Amino acid sequence: MTTEASHPLYVPLAPLTAPRAEEPRRRRRPPVPPARPAEPPAAGSVRPAEPVATRPARPTRSARPARSARSVRPTDPVASRPIRPSAAPALRLAPGRLRAGVAAGAGAVGLLWGLQARPSARLDVLFASGAHLTGLLAGYGVLVLLLLMARIPAVEHGVGADRLARRHALGGRYVLGLIAAHAVLALCGHAVHTHADLVTAAGDLLSYGAIAAATAGTALLVAVGITSARSVRRRLRHETWRAVHLGALLAAALGFVHQLAGPDIAGGLLTRWLWSLAHAVVAVLLVWYRIVVPVRAALRHDLRVAEVRDEGPGVVSVLIRGRGVDRLRAEPGQFFRWRFLRRGLWATALPFSLSAPVRDDTLRITVKALGDHTRRVRRLRPGTRVLATGPFGALTAHRRTRRKVLLLAGGVGITPLRALFETLPGGPGDVTLLYRASDSSSVVLREELEAIARERRADLHFLLGPSDGSFDPLAPRALRNLVPDLAAHDVYLCGPPAMARAATASLRRAGVPASRIHSEDFDHA
Repeated sequence: MTTEASHPLYVPLAPLTAPRAEEPRRRRRPPVPPARPAEPPAAGSVRPAEPVATRPARPTRSARPARSARSVRPTDPVASRPIRPSAAPALRLAPGRLRAGVAAGAGAVGLLWGLQARPSARLDVLFASGAHLTGLLAGYGVLVLLLLMARIPAVEHGVGADRLARRHALGGRYVLGLIAAHAVLALCGHAVHTHADLVTAAGDLLSYGAIAAATAGTALLVAVGITSARSVRRRLRHETWRAVHLGALLAAALGFVHQLAGPDIAGGLLTRWLWSLAHAVVAVLLVWYRIVVPVRAALRHDLRVAEVRDEGPGVVSVLIRGRGVDRLRAEPGQFFRWRFLRRGLWATALPFSLSAPVRDDTLRITVKALGDHTRRVRRLRPGTRVLATGPFGALTAHRRTRRKVLLLAGGVGITPLRALFETLPGGPGDVTLLYRASDSSSVVLREELEAIARERRADLHFLLGPSDGSFDPLAPRALRNLVPDLAAHDVYLCGPPAMARAATASLRRAGVPASRIHSEDFDHA
């Protein structure tokens, strides 16, 4: 029995074998009729042996903990209740549908350009036509980038926050390329049309207010692109990076002013209304999900820090309690963006996964001190008000496609997988957890993991050793030795970026298809 933990979050629930709301009633066995007197066997016959009831052997757990595991028993009636699934499952937009929608929008923009284009062999007209097409696609691209970062729940849950961030970054490069092409083509077209040199043509164009606004917006987008480069971002404070990125909103507004003055949009009333409507919809979504929803959730749930517990060297768990927390419909494996309203933390939203399922209006996160903000989390006091935006992320049970599941964690990446380890439906042997850490002191939530493994009769392996050691426990052969039928598993992966990349490559070489490797990179979340 755990001596320090009295909160039900630290007590594992009975394993879920099916996603049902309540357990069926136990059927009563029919009464056994009285036994008849045995008849003597006939001569020469052999009485068959009576069947002996055998109890199936309890599979042994292959983990080898450094210290003996202690049994954990519920100390609160809430802890023994099964985790109830959400009454209404969260809406999810599949990644394929998102790609199809973005492509369809780009096609509509191309069609708009084609309907207005006038075929001509004149050089200035060719330059102008190219400038119009790239300008329209760039304006549409800015809308898509803003939409991807609007934190729309259906998009976040279906695609995943890290994938959205990567596509946002890749799309930003394309948009900057389109803007540069638009500027060069427009400048060349104007120079040819007015028979002027490029410097004179540039000065002439900047005399127009809409073009000057677009130039200022382009400068802001270039600043956003430069600060988004990995080498630059590592040297910037998060607050500085965020302030520069807010300039993208002003850049989009300046670009919209420029687009309304251009011939492609201003040429027709219907086109102008449709283009304005698209910008208005994206603006409303941004305001709603980035401002209104978090403020409304803060007022409705009144989240506050209930307790901060030490879990090991540099690691703490923060219990956050509120009202009606189950209405957030947070699933195991998801994360929130937390804003703790205290000095040094209120200005930054920190992405932390839930390290336990939601119970008794209480959320739990487990944080390792890796920087200034995470170190300040250790000094939080009970009663501190919390603003939580979410839940986000697609590292949930809905990605599962196979009966058997492998959870592969590295370091503090155990937090979302610990919640999945407890709640993923399955029988003995269906769920396996591999936990990679440098040494036993780096293992987080070890006692809880051992207790869950006993309750579920699941396999648990602690893969301890330095990352630069001679033996790689994540090598393809080592993984197949630990999980013989590895290729038949779904794999949930969470850990440091270098470890996640190496593990993904090993899993692929071990025969696991990429479509069954589910991961989330919080560097992009």
